[in-house]
Amino acid sequence: MSLTDQREYTRPEKDELYDLLSNHRRRYVIHFCKQAEEPLTLSDLAERVAAREQDKSVAELSSAERKRVYTSLQQTHLDRLADAGMIEYDGDEIELTDEAATLDVYLDVVPEGSISWGIYYVGLSLLSVVVLAGVWIGFIPTETVPPLGWAAVIVAVFLASSVAQVIQNRRYRLGDIDEPP
Repeated sequence: MSLTDQREYTRPEKDELYDLLSNHRRRYVIHFCKQAEEPLTLSDLAERVAAREQDKSVAELSSAERKRVYTSLQQTHLDRLADAGMIEYDGDEIELTDEAATLDVYLDVVPEGSISWGIYYVGLSLLSVVVLAGVWIGFIPTETVPPLGWAAVIVAVFLASSVAQVIQNRRYRLGDIDEPP
């Protein structure tokens, strides 16, 4: 029986999930467990997390850097993740539960140098309002493109943007990219 089975599990509320994901070490644990095809040992997981934090390879880590992360994971972070039902660990092996897949909706990974999709859609909406207002007051001519055509262009831009967002979100899911965000 795993340690998770011995705890009383209740599905965490949204605020609890945000709190759970607010710590980078817990996000790294989820990321590295998602990448692994089989359960990870605590030692291996601590090395990967420490290497990411120190921006070093695992071979370059000092024993103090490994131990600091190992202790933190063992005493704090793994218990929090297990209590939330996101991981199971028994002794030295850690693996994600099916419940961990629910975390994807709480993570909007924004690649460096880009804007969030929320801000993008606000800008696109404002531009659409300006175009439609221009058509309505006659500032934008409707001889070549009728008003319905302008509306169709706006809908097509929103559709293309939505498809692009779905593709990007799938590409940048925690565990699906090389380095955790």
